[in-house]
Amino acid sequence: MPVYSMTGYASATAGAQSATEATGATEASSARSGPSSAASVTVEIRSVNGRFLDLGFRLPDEFRSLEPALRDLITGAFRRGKIELRLNTKTEADTAWPSPQPEQLNRLSRLESTIQGWLPKAQNLSVHEVMQWCKGGTATEKLDDVALEAARQCIAGLRDARKREGDKLVAVLMERVTSLRELAAKAEPLIPAVVQRLQQRFVERWQEALAATGGGQGVSQEALQERALNEAAAYAIRIDVAEELARLRAHLDEIARLLKAGGEVGKRLDFLIQELLREANTLGSKSSTLELTNISVEMKVLIEQLREQVQNLE
Repeated sequence: MPVYSMTGYASATAGAQSATEATGATEASSARSGPSSAASVTVEIRSVNGRFLDLGFRLPDEFRSLEPALRDLITGAFRRGKIELRLNTKTEADTAWPSPQPEQLNRLSRLESTIQGWLPKAQNLSVHEVMQWCKGGTATEKLDDVALEAARQCIAGLRDARKREGDKLVAVLMERVTSLRELAAKAEPLIPAVVQRLQQRFVERWQEALAATGGGQGVSQEALQERALNEAAAYAIRIDVAEELARLRAHLDEIARLLKAGGEVGKRLDFLIQELLREANTLGSKSSTLELTNISVEMKVLIEQLREQVQNLE
């Protein structure tokens, strides 16, 4: 299953032939019916990252009734992200003005007669006014199916765009995971040597302190030596980071597994990134050598880069 990004853009256009052109008619009948016009609907969708699915619509007034259907289409395809859908229409005609149809003119004539019966001083309609009325007489609801088809195509395009972006993000994330594993492998051999060196230093300073204070009067040297070793062992446990490195490797394995499995992994990866950062911080706080401190800093840089990229995953 692929991993999807929450960032993407897509557009699609669907068209419909207007009712003034009869499908399958001869050239003569088409000429009698007047010039043909084609209406098209263009849908654009932009998507950016977000914690939840946040939808926004910019629709002409005549398409407001489509918002529930468009919302269902988007929620069926996406789970997270801030998504904005914009819809525009365009009409292209063979001439600047459509040919008025008889039923339109009859209806307009009846309306004019009715109005002049009530308002005798009302002026007669001009040719321009008649043409304007006929031009706007196309029912916009005939474009609803066209708009929904354009929306379906656009949503499919956005899904493909988010998949392509997701594939790129997975490659980047896997590079960071590999780098973190290399740092963990680099730190692991340092731990026994560091612990042994610090134990030895602790015992030496213990003995120096005893010598400076005249030694433990009334206490045997064996007891003092044993106590020094116990204190050194306790100190070694406090500075040992083997557990942190083991947990860090386990988190990296889980991140790689999720990226390979795909699907909606963004929130789970975000939690694992927090755990990685906690282990890296502990490694830095326990570090008693410059080598481990540098490794901890490099780890935190890589983990921050991971976190920034994971914020874009669905």
